[in-house]
This record gives sequence, C-alpha cells and structure tokens, in this order.
Amino acid sequence: MNTRVEGGLMSVASAAEVIERGVALTIAGEASLLNQLPRGRWIGGTTPYFMTSEGGQCCREAVFVQCLDTVDVSVACYDKDTLAHVLEDAPENGYSIIILPAGSPVLEVYAHHAPDFPDMFIKPIVGWVSGVHLDELGQSSAAVLDGQSGELHTDRAVVLHVSLPEGSTAMVHTVNLFEAGFGPELTFGATSDVLDECCVDGVVGNLADVIAAQETGLRLPLVADYCGAMVNVSIQSVNESAGRVKLYAPVFEGVRYRFARPVADYPAKFMAAMPRHPGNLVFGCNCILNYLHSALEGRKTAQLTGPITFGEVAYQLLNQTAVFLTVEHDD
Repeated sequence: MNTRVEGGLMSVASAAEVIERGVALTIAGEASLLNQLPRGRWIGGTTPYFMTSEGGQCCREAVFVQCLDTVDVSVACYDKDTLAHVLEDAPENGYSIIILPAGSPVLEVYAHHAPDFPDMFIKPIVGWVSGVHLDELGQSSAAVLDGQSGELHTDRAVVLHVSLPEGSTAMVHTVNLFEAGFGPELTFGATSDVLDECCVDGVVGNLADVIAAQETGLRLPLVADYCGAMVNVSIQSVNESAGRVKLYAPVFEGVRYRFARPVADYPAKFMAAMPRHPGNLVFGCNCILNYLHSALEGRKTAQLTGPITFGEVAYQLLNQTAVFLTVEHDD
C-alpha cells in the first residue's frame, strides 16, 4: 500500500486519518489537539505557531504534520538521567528527530551536555523545543507527546529514530542569517545560561550592563564560531536590578562571543540563503524569535515549512536559526 502523503497544516480528523495509515510522522500543535489523536508511529510537541506554505501564522485549531516517508522507525522517551543514550539507540544509518519541552530539566541537560553525548556529530539528529502561546508564558507548560503510547510529558524528550536503506543518507542543514557584529568581545568563566559577570574585551564586566548599552535590546543574539559554524545564543530576559541575564541556551566557557549584526530583510535573505533545490526535505523548523523579530507572519520562507519553535536542534541546541533535514539517495 502506498502510504505517501503530503504534510502541512491540517485538522485533527485529517491528521488522525494519516496516523491510521501507519505513516511515520512528527506533529506540532496545541496539547488539547495532540491529545485527540490516535496512537501510532509519531511524536508531537506543543506550539501554536507554524511556517506554512502560505507563510507564518498562529493557529490554535489545527496541527502541523510532517510525513517522513519511511516505514522503519521506533519511538523512544528519555528523561534527564537517560538522555545521554539517545544516539546510542539511534540506527547506524538513519537519523533521529527529538522534541524537548521548554523550561524542563531534560532540556537543560541537552543544552549543556549534548555536545559530549556518545555518537554526537556522528549520527544525524535534528529537532525542536516545544512551547506555548506567548500569551500563556508562565501559565501553561510546554509538552511533548509519545504517539506510540499516547502519553503527554512535560519532563521528558520524545524521539523518533528513523532507519534508512543502504544508499540513502540523512543530511542536517541550518540557516543562520546572523553574523558577529563589531561590538565588544565577550567571554565567560563558566558554561551557563544564567549570567552576571563576563569579560568585555578582556576586562571584567556585567552582561546586563552590556545589553543595556545595545540599541537593539534583546532582539539580537550573541554569536560565536563553534568549530567553523556560526552559532547563536539568544537572550531570554534581563533582570536589571540584580544584574542578571537569562539565556535560551548556554554560552560555553572560553568561547568568544559578539552581538550579531542586524538583519534588514529576513524573509528575502532567507530565500537567498536556502538552496534552490534542497533535495528531499523531510523535516524543518524555524525559531519563534525569528517569527517575532523578523515579522514572518504571513511571509514565506522558501520551501521550508514546519513548527515555529522555542529552540532548534541540529546536533546541539540552537537559537534564532532554521533547521531542516534532507535525505539523499545514491543514483
């Protein structure tokens, strides 16, 4: 039986029909909608924000479905104590898609320690951080759903491990339009996502004071070169009275950071940055901060569609990026 279907934004009833066909899926949407779906070979996460073929939008009455066009998958859950084994459980040839709840201990473990997990950067892993409607921050909890068991979790990661046939290869891609600016060089004495003290051009200072001096406020991330890849760390909040800054991902000890240059027209530059023929694109996501700060509501981002997220995974945790995965087949 041909189970190939097109994904996208769809009703709960339509998504249920796809699940019941046995298709391997990732699904994003409100918790109340995910809980209505039947059990099957899928994982889900909460967000009401999506990049659709018609552009970015907030929708609380539908779910976004990504179809993986494969039959050889397994679903797994990990807590903060077992998460380090995630890629040891992954197939030798394939890929893994992970969804982690925002604000959870399991996300904190992934953010701080994923680069040191066994088989990291050897086996492909992509994914995203689930969240809630921005009006409900601090009131509702981000969650993930194990479609195989039907269980909703706020303190675990769900993972879909996908095996590929011989001759097929998964490729992880990121689109990061930010570059380091010309401001002060910042370094930190410890790996952390809650900061006060930092070194500013080699002189001890306070990160909250540095941010206060930036005209762009919290809109621009810190950017650093991680072994040849430019990686963003976004600012979540600043407590000026305490002189303390909360980040969406940790900065790492000894790495040199600068604030990013502004991006004038994000959608246009995103279109230019995406490959003209990206191949068989099976998964994609984009950051909520790009959606907010770059005015993506109603605007398209090339062929990349999927959930708008509260953090992205391309091996390690990323911020203010888009992530997608393609599967390449030998001729």
